[in-house]
Amino acid sequence: MFNRIQREVNDIFNRGFDRTLRLAVTGLSRSGKTAFITSLVNQLLNINSQGNHHLALFEPARNNHIIGVKRVSQLDMKIPRFDYDNNLRDLQQTPPIWPQSTRGVSETRLAIRYYHRDGLMRHIKDTGTLYLDIFDYPGEWLLDLPLLDLNFQQWSQDLQRLNFGQRSILAQTWLAKVEQLDLSETADEDVLAQLAKEYTAYLHACKAEGLHFIQPGRFVLPGELDGAPALQFFPLLHLNETQWQELKNKASSKSYFSLLTKRYDYYRQHIVKDFYQDYFAHFDRQIILADCLTPLNHSRQAFNDMREGLQHLFQNFHYGKRTLLHRLFSPRIDKLMFVASKADHITSDQLPNLVSLMRQLVQEGGRHVAFEGIETEYSAIAAIRATKQVTVTQNGKQFKALQGIRTKDKQLVTLYPGSVPNKLPTEQFWQQQTFDFDQFEPQPLVDNELIPHLRMDAVLQFLLADKLR
Repeated sequence: MFNRIQREVNDIFNRGFDRTLRLAVTGLSRSGKTAFITSLVNQLLNINSQGNHHLALFEPARNNHIIGVKRVSQLDMKIPRFDYDNNLRDLQQTPPIWPQSTRGVSETRLAIRYYHRDGLMRHIKDTGTLYLDIFDYPGEWLLDLPLLDLNFQQWSQDLQRLNFGQRSILAQTWLAKVEQLDLSETADEDVLAQLAKEYTAYLHACKAEGLHFIQPGRFVLPGELDGAPALQFFPLLHLNETQWQELKNKASSKSYFSLLTKRYDYYRQHIVKDFYQDYFAHFDRQIILADCLTPLNHSRQAFNDMREGLQHLFQNFHYGKRTLLHRLFSPRIDKLMFVASKADHITSDQLPNLVSLMRQLVQEGGRHVAFEGIETEYSAIAAIRATKQVTVTQNGKQFKALQGIRTKDKQLVTLYPGSVPNKLPTEQFWQQQTFDFDQFEPQPLVDNELIPHLRMDAVLQFLLADKLR
């Protein structure tokens, strides 16, 4: 108890003097959160290596204002430590492999020692320390946050709206069995467990087709809840408004309908809400990552599904100015960066199009945070660079191209990946053109070599530079 109180006092002290920054690295599944955190830690730990040339756009590094960076013990000892060392070993293998996707919550804390340049503190002390807390968590769990504002009927009807096209085809077998169920009958838990298992298989099939809007997220990545009754429910997509009201009025407390409702409410109140309060209610700055290229390869529905998921990311974060009272008692996100990942999978001339596409994908949410008066930025990056830009000559003309190890056949290829749309593709566009952006393996990394990146220094400049003065 004493140690917990001491940690809380220390946290309040550091917040009061603006010495702590909690960064929300946010993104849907496979958006590159783990790769981003691994690269960010690597760039900062090696801040003074190679004459800072690897971080030319990060002004505190460029001007040698950072003394050093190290990993330190996190405040919450019950959260696993982010596995930076193992991720680095994966990249140093022969051949290198991508770090494993996140399967649970983890945390890392960095202490950044720097010279004071501005403000009152430079007259009191030459140096200061900024503590940077970074959290990693499965992107699948992130899309559960909207459930906090939806009851069982609202959630079911929300998913009913999305049940068309490829989703409708994939849901046929599971949904047919649910439609045969008499929801007013006394519930058989074995039947519920089996139907929930089939619903989970449907969600996995959606993921395989590139569909991002997966709810509940814990069903496909349950962690310690695997097999728990809290994960044995499913939405009722086939009911109309009249049928909902009849079941609410007539179904007994032991019926399928009542048990499904109770389990959904438990999941929302005790799993999603606890996850939100533990990790999402206290962030200071946020980066939202999106892989805009891979959904383009799948289908129009997959692309729009990603857009739907991104729009939901803004609903459960606190945005606003960072005042002393907010820092102490009600943290607000005062800076937000929207980032398109895998920018090294296209040629440099296509980067403005990728940034423009990212901007339009989050346009509605961007307007929401702009209304709160916070600073926003849009960019395209590669946290761990997988390709090299090369110039090829064909028929006497020079073209920009990419060179790298292609994932599907592990061959070194040189290719032109194609054009990126600079706005949301129309239905007619999808009918006339398909996309085929290749996936690549990470570049070989030897001991003590920095992780190659594209524009991670611009990210650090936006998120951290103003706190290192």
